Amino acid sequence: MINLRICVAAFALASAWAHPGTFAFTIGNPVASQDFHSKSAAFVFRTESCADPAKAQISATAEGIVKGARQSVALKVMPASKPGVYAVNQSWPAEGDWVVSLRGTCGSESAGAIIPMGPKGFIRESLQFFARPATDAEIDASLKALGANK
Repeated sequence: MINLRICVAAFALASAWAHPGTFAFTIGNPVASQDFHSKSAAFVFRTESCADPAKAQISATAEGIVKGARQSVALKVMPASKPGVYAVNQSWPAEGDWVVSLRGTCGSESAGAIIPMGPKGFIRESLQFFARPATDAEIDASLKALGANK
């Protein structure tokens, strides 16, 4: 448990160092939120550099390819007990290749992330972060890479 906390803290520091003072997302395992209701989530995330996390506007969509057909599923972003921390449950089918596209704004700043999902949860080494929402082409490329890695 301590090693997980150290890894989450190191990842958060790396993310903050890479984009100091810029609105961004940090992705973590559900246990990282230390919130009872978030532990069954597919992943949790935190907003970074948002002066008033309660005013951040966040949305998420699961984008997938199932049996060769593209699908989109709007996701519910659930606030955790700590301000600026959110959970996303898996409400997309288990079959196929899936990524989650996060989009958010805080004041005049935007952020986006693509979170590739695997059978054991999100694939940390394939996470992508943007200072804007991800484009359709970036989401398509991430899905293609996910399918090619099988």
